[in-house]
Amino acid sequence: MSDKIRIFDTTLRDGEQSPGATMSQDEKVRLAKQLERLGVDIIEAGFPAASPGDFESVRAIAGAVSKCSVAGLARSVPADIERCWEAIKDAEKPRIHVFLATSPLHMQYKLCKEPAQVLQMAKDAVTLARSLCDDVEFSAEDASRSERPFLATVVEAAIEAGATTINIPDTVGYAQPEEFGDLISWLIANVPNSGKAVFSVHCHNDLGLATANTLAALRAGARQAEVTLSGIGERAGNCALEEVVMALNVRQPFFELETGIETEQLYPSCRLLSRIIGMPIPPYKAIVGRNAFAHESGIHQAGMLKNRQTYEIMTPQSIGRSGTDIVLGKHSGRTALTAKLKELGFNLNDEQTATVFEAVKRLADKKKKIFDEDVEALVLEEIFRIPDKYALRTLSVLAGNTGVPPTAAVVMEVDGEEKKLSGFGMGPVDAVFHTISEIVGQKPRLLEYLVSAVTGGTDAQGEVTVRMELAGKNAVGRGSDGDIIVASAKAYLNALNRLAKKEEKREWAVL
Repeated sequence: MSDKIRIFDTTLRDGEQSPGATMSQDEKVRLAKQLERLGVDIIEAGFPAASPGDFESVRAIAGAVSKCSVAGLARSVPADIERCWEAIKDAEKPRIHVFLATSPLHMQYKLCKEPAQVLQMAKDAVTLARSLCDDVEFSAEDASRSERPFLATVVEAAIEAGATTINIPDTVGYAQPEEFGDLISWLIANVPNSGKAVFSVHCHNDLGLATANTLAALRAGARQAEVTLSGIGERAGNCALEEVVMALNVRQPFFELETGIETEQLYPSCRLLSRIIGMPIPPYKAIVGRNAFAHESGIHQAGMLKNRQTYEIMTPQSIGRSGTDIVLGKHSGRTALTAKLKELGFNLNDEQTATVFEAVKRLADKKKKIFDEDVEALVLEEIFRIPDKYALRTLSVLAGNTGVPPTAAVVMEVDGEEKKLSGFGMGPVDAVFHTISEIVGQKPRLLEYLVSAVTGGTDAQGEVTVRMELAGKNAVGRGSDGDIIVASAKAYLNALNRLAKKEEKREWAVL
């Protein structure tokens, strides 16, 4: 049995199903290219039959990457499978991924079908998919709650029909590690043609066991792990890519398994996802959290000063975190910036690099130290922001305990036309949001407002994330600036621009 584990990343499909994690097509393509740099084997780009937008995104990703296989998900029905093939057929290495529930609960209440009907559907779906594509994956949804004899029968039939990969999902995070590992061993031993397919696992984290279950399955003989960056996904999320990869890496003598992942790209990949979806990485998140390599306890600090291995089982550099704080300043040149951008995973052209360079210079005039996170924030603010229907020009805020209500004076552009207005609010941020809403003629409902420091220090850039809802549509906006009120205005306008973009796409689809 091979000791190489295939990494199947479903951040762009299952991960995007995490509430609030919707991405635009451009953002999906950008993340797919980063996943390619990371070294994943398969990118599950989306569910082409779900919507025209999903179809176009999958097709764009299929044309944007060449080193990875690109998979599209499809239900076990002909229309889904054919739509999936249309989206991925131009990929360098296309894969059709069909799924069908096999547990008694799902068959009775969701599919409303008898086991014999489900078995036939699986055969027909894989046969059709294989007639279109040489690489076909079959998933037995809710496999961990399926009856073993029936599950084995379906798996055998799927392989016989041409499936090259068999996925055994723990769809609702119900399994326990010992139990799940035993299920994989049992299937490999009892399915007569199991040697003709690669066994895969897709574990959810409802009981906090997704990584443990995945690792148990890999030890039992599975050779593909279905994972997401930072573990995002439905409900409590999926198995985290970085956790599985670094467990196999750090404990290689124990597992005797390996991946093709460039571990130095783990942190940049998770950071990019975090900025795209507007959800900060929790500081205590394993591997990539801010505190993963932080030590406050005096006993720990003493041990670290003597030998880092006393309290660190991996180095920050091994996952792509820099060991250096200050990397750029007001006297730094473009060459240094270009090198830093490449280190952070950004491949910018000369014009884009020049734009970031000027932004770095402006920031360096305001603060003493420029950190990696500052550079990332500037790139995403200056280069990858949503095209502006609404743009901030100037902002002035009056606030304090003077007895005068907090006041915001806003000058902005709406479709290229300058608009000016002053307004009041309960506080300075409320005044800014209220005034912008009056200018654009929309009153979205603010669902979430989050402020964090991009780096440490009193001169750190502030990063603001807002989540808003308007006419049944949600959007996340992000903004960063040395002035937290300005950052708030940028984030609010970024969210409004995203809503406007969604409305443009809806109107185009109607036409």
